[in-house]
Amino acid sequence: MIGLAEMKKFNFKNILQRKKPYLIAEIGVNHENSIRKAEKMILQAKLGGADAVKFQTYKADLIASKNSPYYWDLKKVSETSQYKLFKKFDKFGEDEYKKLKKICDKHKITFTSTPFDIHSVDFLDKLVPFFKIASADFTNLPLIDKVCSKKKPIIISTGACDIKEIIFLDKYLKKNFPKIEVIFLHCVLSYPTSFSDANLNFIKILKKRFPHRTIGYSDHTMPDQSMMVLTKSYEYGAEIIEKHFTVDKLKGKKNNDHFHSMDFNDVKKFRNNIELIKRINGEIKNRIILKCEKKSRKNARRSIFTLGKIKKNQKITYKNIIAKRPGDGISPIFVKKIINKIAKKDLNDDHKIKYSDFR
Repeated sequence: MIGLAEMKKFNFKNILQRKKPYLIAEIGVNHENSIRKAEKMILQAKLGGADAVKFQTYKADLIASKNSPYYWDLKKVSETSQYKLFKKFDKFGEDEYKKLKKICDKHKITFTSTPFDIHSVDFLDKLVPFFKIASADFTNLPLIDKVCSKKKPIIISTGACDIKEIIFLDKYLKKNFPKIEVIFLHCVLSYPTSFSDANLNFIKILKKRFPHRTIGYSDHTMPDQSMMVLTKSYEYGAEIIEKHFTVDKLKGKKNNDHFHSMDFNDVKKFRNNIELIKRINGEIKNRIILKCEKKSRKNARRSIFTLGKIKKNQKITYKNIIAKRPGDGISPIFVKKIINKIAKKDLNDDHKIKYSDFR
């Protein structure tokens, strides 16, 4: 179990030196007010290879007015009122989150949750090693100030932002909370995000524009068969990756975040992709002859052979020699050294030429 002192020492830069990418399975409110269902999701996230699970902590009365309109695809979620949708899934309170934290400790996976109000920040501070700010709260400075006052790492999604807003918040945090570790996640605030709107190249732009920040990606696209979206985000430089998560039996279910969530099989695919990328990328910084190439280098390269018989005192020309495998004789790279040389003796056809054959 993570103690308070250890939680305050949580540092992504140190963690990322050991393991990249750091994968957060966002359960959000896919538990639908059920601890039992939440535990299944925690366990499957762990089995799939996630590093952390993240929930969403809110009360409908504190997050949206009763007249707040929808912003999601009605074919996937039929509710047209934010307030009514949030009200369906806001039954968990401090006691439930304490239980979830214990379950995460039991399964050895990091627990965290996104607070959507200041009250939630205070009790979550006792439970989480880092905080997450949702895209919708990117401009909610009172909430951000409250989170930063806890002096823990803070991950902030940048969905629906323009670059000026990101620059503003970056400067604000540097000025007011210079010691807080801040991570920006590229994100598109659209449920679901079409592949053509994912704009993963913006990860590269964020890394170039904010070299002092760790950059990641929060994904809202539908899980593709090969988990290529998450994989490419890693290749483009995302070091912390977040995606909604559900159990395999609920994947694709409508009227919550299940419909665009990954399951543990998707996490496994992603982890396998990352391991393969690391293997095929290699670690060499200069082109050298690899151990696995030495036999091939010797036997698949070419040496200079006679092309037909060469008689004693006959001159070597391009017409009576040929480059053939294996490559354990005189390399054809040195062919000019033997052109116009005179044979010391008769040489049979298909003879591997040696420098001692000439005078």
